[in-house]
Amino acid sequence: MFLTNYFKKENNNIVISRTQASNFAKDIAGDFNPLHDEDAKRFCVPGDLLFALVLDKYGLSRKMQFRFEGMVSDVVALHFPEASDGQICIEDEKGKSYLKVHREGEQRYCEKQLEAFIRSYVAFSGLNFIHVLVPLMQEYQVMINPERPLVIYETMSFELDTLAFEEMTLELVNKQLQVDGKRGDVLLEFALLSGDKQVGTGRKTMVLSGLRPYDQDAINRMITEYQRRSEARL
Repeated sequence: MFLTNYFKKENNNIVISRTQASNFAKDIAGDFNPLHDEDAKRFCVPGDLLFALVLDKYGLSRKMQFRFEGMVSDVVALHFPEASDGQICIEDEKGKSYLKVHREGEQRYCEKQLEAFIRSYVAFSGLNFIHVLVPLMQEYQVMINPERPLVIYETMSFELDTLAFEEMTLELVNKQLQVDGKRGDVLLEFALLSGDKQVGTGRKTMVLSGLRPYDQDAINRMITEYQRRSEARL
């Protein structure tokens, strides 16, 4: 599986270094959030990498729900329990939960299918900032703190009509932002497509912190910096 470069096993646990997390964010997800930089003071492992590791370990189920409960640093050793029906809880050695997964229905483990699904989802997810969040912030006339941009994964779920596919693309069908003071709750809904056929649906929620009045000049600077980071990586 292509994910072997992005984690290591220690005493039956999984540890993700800053370099591994940063490389996954930039090279696989196209995500240039400063939180995933190797030298970030508030560094955290991308939620997309945790999502990918769950699929790598347990395979696909017709229905899966992911709830992110904590930010994973490079010193956290994660325990992935043996496969079980229903609920899976990813915890550290002290029993602190970082990710809960609920799954239902038919299950399948096919490396080619999993890689296609993972790559498509994380590439779609990596485009969120410029292509999704900026238009939402403009529409609702609020923005995150440009000095400390904080966008946190909350949940992600999908429901597949069939597991008989080998390729996958995602298409955004709806986006919403609910503002409550300095907090913003984002809902994204997407279609799962195999070729020209829809094979499922999905949704993702995120939290925006430190909201403030919209400032186009500040947004432009954030976009420019994001694009600079992306081009520098290329």
